[in-house]
Amino acid sequence: MANYVLVPGFWLGAWVWEDVARELRQAGHEVRPVTLAGLAERAGELSAQVGVETHVADILAAMRGLEEVVLVGHSGAGLPVTAVADRHPERLSRVVYVDTAPLPSGLAVIDFNDPDTQKAWRAQAGDGSALDVPRFEQGDGQFAGLTEEHVALIRAKATPQPWGTVTQSVRRPEPVPATPKTMIASTMPLAAVRRMIDSGDPLFAPLAGPEWTFEELPTGHWPMLSRPAELAALL
Repeated sequence: MANYVLVPGFWLGAWVWEDVARELRQAGHEVRPVTLAGLAERAGELSAQVGVETHVADILAAMRGLEEVVLVGHSGAGLPVTAVADRHPERLSRVVYVDTAPLPSGLAVIDFNDPDTQKAWRAQAGDGSALDVPRFEQGDGQFAGLTEEHVALIRAKATPQPWGTVTQSVRRPEPVPATPKTMIASTMPLAAVRRMIDSGDPLFAPLAGPEWTFEELPTGHWPMLSRPAELAALL
């Protein structure tokens, strides 16, 4: 039996892991999906003070009492998951990045986006407390595999993302801990990921260590909805 802590990406809550959690529990595992501060049923906690370190603390709270944790992060959760993994490797058996990867030291999530997106996000931030929920309009590869019901569920349950988690970065140790790590590629073909690593692209440099393994689950950006059984099997 393994101990899983499942961390959702931007705008989402623990609800997005429901189908994956069911699969894992049926296989006999301990599973703790996390809702991070300021999101979903914790939307009332949203404020300008909620940031990456707040979410790091949330993840550590979810891990309380567990050892040998398989820590799973989706999308924007890659940053706080990386911080936890860097600081507490003794608590983990493996770290899994679902359609995401650790950012280089000192980079924030907003930095990983093109200049137009960064400008749009900053304009949306208003008072600096949150990034608005996007329209989630179907029409690109991110929505591959999702039914109309899935998209409606995301639109209904998504909540604004605390702005501090978008703009704040973390500093990584050198060298990083050698905890086993897995990337599950969904929207980018695994062959393309490997090419970027081999090219020396600095954004992909954190994926270059010997502790990494890679899996491919071709679908959209939300495999926990579009292919939950297959995702659970890879975890």
